[in-house]
Amino acid sequence: MLGLLGWLAMAEILIRRAAGGRTYERAEQVPHHRAGLVLGCSKILANGRPNRFFNARVKAAAALHAAGKVDCLIVSGDNSRETYDEATDLRDALVALGVPETAIYRDYAGFSTLDSVVRVREIFGQQRIVVVSQRFHNERALFLASAHGISAIGFNAKDVPLRESLRTRARESLARAATLVEVWILRRQPKFLGPPVPLDGPPN
Repeated sequence: MLGLLGWLAMAEILIRRAAGGRTYERAEQVPHHRAGLVLGCSKILANGRPNRFFNARVKAAAALHAAGKVDCLIVSGDNSRETYDEATDLRDALVALGVPETAIYRDYAGFSTLDSVVRVREIFGQQRIVVVSQRFHNERALFLASAHGISAIGFNAKDVPLRESLRTRARESLARAATLVEVWILRRQPKFLGPPVPLDGPPN
C-alpha cells in the first residue's frame, strides 16, 4: 500500500512539474500554433445529462480559433463503436459555435490521451501543438508530449466544480500513475497509426 501511495504521489509531482508554466488560461496569452489538439470525452453522461467537461472544451477550442491562435483544430476521441464517435461530436459542436468545418480534422483513434498526443505527430505531422482540455488533463498530456519529443503547451478549458467531478478527479490520479508505467516501463505506442492526414488538405 505504501508503495502504491508513493507511486501516486510521484506521478502527481512529476506531471505537474512537467507542465509548469506551459498552460494558459486566456486565449490572448497563447502563442500562435498551426493546430490545436482538442482531447475528446463523451458528450452525454451515463445519466443522460450533458457532459460539462465536453462543453467547456468545445468553448475553449472555439475561442482559441476565433482569437487567431490556431489555424485549425484536430479533434481526437474514441470511435471504437458504431454508435459512439467523440471526434464527430466535437466537430459538430465546434461548427455550431462558428468554427468553419474546413478548419477541423478528426482523429477517430484517440482511444487514450497517449494515442491522441502521439498521433498528432505521426498522423497529422505536427511537432508543435496547443492541447485543449481542462488543466488537470492538459498537465498529463504535456508530460506525454515531452516524453515523445513533441513540443506542446496547454489551453485550459473551464473546470467543472469539484463536487460534480470527484469521480473524474479520482480516475485522473490513477491515470497519472498509469502514465508513468506506460512511458517508463511499457513504452506504449498508439493502438493504431495509419496513413498521414495533411492539414493543408481537405478535412476528413
